[in-house]
Amino acid sequence: MVRSLWTAATGMNAQQTNVDTIANNLANVNTVGYKAQVAQFKSLLYQTLQTATTTANGDPKPTSSQVGLGVRNSSINSIFTQGSLLSSNSSTSFAIEGEGYFAIQGSDGETYYTRNGDFTWATNGNRGLILTNQDGLPVLSSTGRTITLNGNYVTNRITVTGDGTICYPDANNNPQSLNMTIGMYQFNNPGGLVRKGDTLWEVSPASGEALNEATNRNVVPSRMVQNYLEGSNVQVADEMVNLIVAQRAYEMNSKAITTTDEMMQTANNLKR
Repeated sequence: MVRSLWTAATGMNAQQTNVDTIANNLANVNTVGYKAQVAQFKSLLYQTLQTATTTANGDPKPTSSQVGLGVRNSSINSIFTQGSLLSSNSSTSFAIEGEGYFAIQGSDGETYYTRNGDFTWATNGNRGLILTNQDGLPVLSSTGRTITLNGNYVTNRITVTGDGTICYPDANNNPQSLNMTIGMYQFNNPGGLVRKGDTLWEVSPASGEALNEATNRNVVPSRMVQNYLEGSNVQVADEMVNLIVAQRAYEMNSKAITTTDEMMQTANNLKR
């Protein structure tokens, strides 16, 4: 078996994964709350050709003779840096400054988390209003319940304070708390969260349980900003440079396969 063929093939597969990851980042450059991903690689096992080597004089050398067997993808990590805050005309647009996440109740009843604060008020079928995301999934309060109002409120007059408290103006146009707060949650290890699509994240053993900012005093509270959305943290210039590097690496591995093929052809022609 010719090692170089298989080694170069692993390099091409790895760089294809790298290009796929970069392409996904570029495709989501305008997705609200999207967090960029980066592919990580690891070297495969090394094959020992000689365990003990000596010089011409018979003296032992300090190193052995080993050859690598290629590379593979080890992980695809998410980058959780803050995205830019983008102004929005909607009163149900919210951005988080800090490490917090919104909580969303999925259609399966499970709780998911997101940085996408593009919400809306929807009717709940009982002449009431419920705060949902754009897919109609309920947004959860700091107590883990759906945020529901009766039908007596005008939605465009509802305001939200920096800590997520929902307010409505009184007769003197002074905002008064409705005793409901949009929940914000943090994690000990956000990198351990599992992507569920549509900028939703799921808790995993690696991320740890969600830490409720309203009840946990060991976290730095985040700040909620109304009429703003958090944009993607994808840096287009960096992604384009990474794409060029990945393309060149793919080409070099392809060239290694071509070179190995030519060497094998030359060796086969020796019998003539």
